[in-house]
Amino acid sequence: MINLLRQHIPFLFIVLFAQPVFSADTQEKSILPTAEIQSFVETFETIREGYVEVLSDEDILNKALKGMVSGLDPHSEYFTKSELVDFNELTSGNYAGIGVEVEMRDNHLIIVTPVDASAAAEAGILPGDVIIKIDNTLITDLGMQDIVTLMRGEIGTTVTLDIERDGDVKHYELTRRLVEDKSVTEKWLDDGIAYFRLSQFQGDSASEFYQSIDKLEQERTIKGVVLDLRNNPGGVLQSAVGVVDAFIDKGMIVYTNGRHEMSKGQFMATKKNTKLGTVPLVVLINEGSASASEIVAGALQDHQRAVILGTETFGKGSVQTVVPLSNGDAVKLTTALYYTPNGRSIQAQGITPDLVVPQATLTFEKGQFFIKEAELKGHLDNGTGGKERTSADVKSDISELAQTDFQLFQAVTILKTLPKLVQKQ
Repeated sequence: MINLLRQHIPFLFIVLFAQPVFSADTQEKSILPTAEIQSFVETFETIREGYVEVLSDEDILNKALKGMVSGLDPHSEYFTKSELVDFNELTSGNYAGIGVEVEMRDNHLIIVTPVDASAAAEAGILPGDVIIKIDNTLITDLGMQDIVTLMRGEIGTTVTLDIERDGDVKHYELTRRLVEDKSVTEKWLDDGIAYFRLSQFQGDSASEFYQSIDKLEQERTIKGVVLDLRNNPGGVLQSAVGVVDAFIDKGMIVYTNGRHEMSKGQFMATKKNTKLGTVPLVVLINEGSASASEIVAGALQDHQRAVILGTETFGKGSVQTVVPLSNGDAVKLTTALYYTPNGRSIQAQGITPDLVVPQATLTFEKGQFFIKEAELKGHLDNGTGGKERTSADVKSDISELAQTDFQLFQAVTILKTLPKLVQKQ
């Protein structure tokens, strides 16, 4: 059996300790709440003796522990040994499933983003879609691990999803398959404008990003950069820091703050890693950009290093720590919030772009007709030998990119202008 659902874990510290890191040795010892413990014992005995189905002591305790942790916030969770194995598989970057990043919010299973090139993405599932049924089971009141279990299956088997979007319910039948999720892709957009797409922040995403930069620089000089973080749900903090480090050579990138000293930290830029420190930069974000993506956008925005373009981000600004327990289980616990260099908390707010540009498509109205000087009979030549441009040239320039990705079209347009603005200052 293999996991099919990749839970939304956009920002993660993996803590490798044999014992819980927040133990009585690291804080003042408090008196155990004996009355509440007695109530717990009585409830446990009541369930064991009177529940309609027979449950083992282990099952009852696991359910109690899961309820205690998941009741804290949408990101905290209790893992049994087997669930911890699945969790590590889900965060590795290669996994089997339909390829969706999800978030449980107010008992609604929200799709943060479909993973690039996955079955979900190819089927047309969108960020913000709400999963209401998996196969024949309603999502209402299910825990995240229950949902993961429902989504499990062998490669090649199918799972059906009923999804609500804008008041309508859509039905999807998806085939589970192996998702090999390369986190960085690169290409040339225009003369000297490089495009880098980060689908998520895996452990090796920063090194992948630097390799992509080197690959393009070997072909020609990079004069401008579009960094596409749209529908990027986040991932490993260090990878996000590494990406920002490519564009700034000093100052803070992000800091974290929580109750315990080990939850407090800050990450600084280093000059040795800066590869594109002066190249004009546009960062694309949207409502599917979360956590580590928001760290990158927020840091570059605070340093006034980039133009942030798109729509407001998801707003996931908390830190989760995986704390192994002595019995082999683990707790994924929210331990801190992260902040941008200027002290902004992104939690439940998100990053507001410098230029709000919703995704749209430019089309020419049917029957639209216009002409240019070059199409008039007997028109004068350019005078300097420049190439004449007709109405057909204008249509091809605008329509190809704008019709497929209007936000990217706007980013390229801005980058073509930015160097001229810099020269005038």
